[in-house]
Amino acid sequence: MMNRYFILIAIFFATHTLSAQTDLLLQANEAYAKNDFVTASELYENLLKANGQSAIVYYNLGNSYYKSNKVAQSILNYERALLLEPGNNDIRFNLEIARLKSVDKIEPINDFFLTDWFRSVQNLMSTDAWSSFSIVCFILLIICLFLFFFSRLIFIKKLGFFIGVGLLACVIFGNCFAYNQKRKLSLRSEAIIFAPTTTIKSSPDISGTDLFILHEGTKVKVKTKLGGWNEIETADGNVGWIKSSEIEVI
Repeated sequence: MMNRYFILIAIFFATHTLSAQTDLLLQANEAYAKNDFVTASELYENLLKANGQSAIVYYNLGNSYYKSNKVAQSILNYERALLLEPGNNDIRFNLEIARLKSVDKIEPINDFFLTDWFRSVQNLMSTDAWSSFSIVCFILLIICLFLFFFSRLIFIKKLGFFIGVGLLACVIFGNCFAYNQKRKLSLRSEAIIFAPTTTIKSSPDISGTDLFILHEGTKVKVKTKLGGWNEIETADGNVGWIKSSEIEVI
């Protein structure tokens, strides 16, 4: 009887929490529809604090900040949404639009074409989607192996073998893609500059040599951290030190 009582309490609080989060989302969407982007941003932020990460909430928050002309905040939230749903073309499109408002136009170093192809295929789906894909392919692979070893028909044996080879490749690549996506989510090694203008130093010290200047909204890779400083690398390969307070990790 006591266990049933606690279960009912848990269901009540879970339902209540879900209802409150739904109301908060509706309020945020309503504020956005009324062009009250400041209120919408605050409500979306509160929703993330209460409910954790969500690609759609990050996306809506990025839209709200973009409408408020807050470039760095919009880019940051689009990037966070894209981490969770790398295959979402709407997020990617809005991110590119937001980047057009940033001052720095940095051309990335061209990678080997196979690396670009590998990355583009990997970004078609999220970690969970690639994991599910690998599991389905593995089950189909077992079926093909069964046909290859136990079928009496030569045609079925050949079909099972060749399809099985393809499925084995899909399992391997699917797991690689899922691992890379999961690793990217865990490491969080990229950041967005939030300072309107910042001077990148040669060392983690205010007296270090000035190397180059970056502006808000620019995406950088965080290499190391020392005290209140981060060593960062830009897309074109330039390296230097920036105050930790001037960037926000994606």
